[in-house]
Amino acid sequence: MALPTPDAAEVLLLEAECLNPGPWVPHSRNVARAARFIAQRHPTLDPVRVHTLGLLHDLGRRTGPNKDRHILDGYEYLLGLGYDEAARVALTHSFPGAVLDTIQCHWDGTPAERARVEAAFAQVTLNEEDWLIQLCDVLALPDGFCTVQERQVDIGLRYGVGERTSEKWRAQLGLKRHFDAACGVNIYRLLPGLTERLLS
Repeated sequence: MALPTPDAAEVLLLEAECLNPGPWVPHSRNVARAARFIAQRHPTLDPVRVHTLGLLHDLGRRTGPNKDRHILDGYEYLLGLGYDEAARVALTHSFPGAVLDTIQCHWDGTPAERARVEAAFAQVTLNEEDWLIQLCDVLALPDGFCTVQERQVDIGLRYGVGERTSEKWRAQLGLKRHFDAACGVNIYRLLPGLTERLLS
């Protein structure tokens, strides 16, 4: 099975939370919720599938505290369980624009581990599910939904910015435009409470 059931995904997230509790867990649930809400309006995406992918996108943080190393840890762990599609999203979620050099932090693994990320990524063809989780990763804070720009500032303040951060930000804003067009609506309107907070 390339993807666990929603219940099995929740069990995996709970197990990971026991190993490394932190705000990444409610963030993951909000990524999953955002993906489901957007998929309900999208012409081809399956809301249940993308909700499951959202729950598991950061599962590599089970080995934490870690930074970008969680990309590899999540990919290899889920691959080992036989969940190839969930593993793919654990790998791709941090690279909007499909550019590995826009990684947010200084790589906190070994050079050999970075090479494993690069080799795995080279075998992937990104699809609409990958792009949606990349977008939802910047629509979700631990306590609720946010705009892309709010999340960019949140991440930048915590991890700093690099020479290619602006390239990553442009790719994330491009994903927002893509899904606005695919859904025929500003996707912020699909996320409960977000537009109300922006207008208050």
